[in-house]
Amino acid sequence: MRLNAWLARAGVASRRKADELIKAGRVTVNGEPGQLNTFVQRTDDVRLDGHPLEKQRLAYVLLHKPTGVVTTASDPQGRKTVVELVDLPTRVVPVGRLDASTSGALLLTNDGALAHQLAHPRYEIDKVYEVETWRQPTDAQLDELRRGVILDDGPTSPADVRRTDGARFELTIHEGRNRQVRRMVEAIGHRVKTLHRSQYAHLTLEGLEPGAWRELEPSDVERLRAAKRDPQPRARRRGRAGSAPA
Repeated sequence: MRLNAWLARAGVASRRKADELIKAGRVTVNGEPGQLNTFVQRTDDVRLDGHPLEKQRLAYVLLHKPTGVVTTASDPQGRKTVVELVDLPTRVVPVGRLDASTSGALLLTNDGALAHQLAHPRYEIDKVYEVETWRQPTDAQLDELRRGVILDDGPTSPADVRRTDGARFELTIHEGRNRQVRRMVEAIGHRVKTLHRSQYAHLTLEGLEPGAWRELEPSDVERLRAAKRDPQPRARRRGRAGSAPA
């Protein structure tokens, strides 16, 4: 495992901040200064400022993110973060983002490889959102979402849309551009009143109140791994994807 990833697994810092620690000469591997291209073996002695480190166990958490909480590990404005809500000895970080005014299902983990794969456009991980707008959209406007709309960073893939009640509808996408759902709704002439992500991949929030979390069962993790191993081609879907706030 590359040294910066190993430090992230040890709960020291994000990979980017780990690179800074390595460049500053604060990390040693078997008594030698670590380098950005250093790879760490299971038996290697890794130290930060002379203190020995141990790689933490892999952890996978599903959080019911409340509104008003930011999806980051720390916030310069002092707002509560999703990482503060998860009480684990193992440091976990969010996979993708939900903006502060969006609630719902958020995955956190220290498994960088899986997180990277889940965010990759190739694997088309479905995210289901419950959307409420200030005015009731027409059937024709919802059809626009089904076909895909044009945003300033390019066309979206077609979405699954199901009206649930007047100005409320369920929207399923597999992309994750910055504020994508809100911008898609604006593209059809409406504004979001409330936004909630009810499902991420196969994971739902059943039994989880806002602010509550649970560690995933091994079977959940295997299903996520299977999703990244065996992506299913979807001819009806096209466009760019990523991992940013809804």
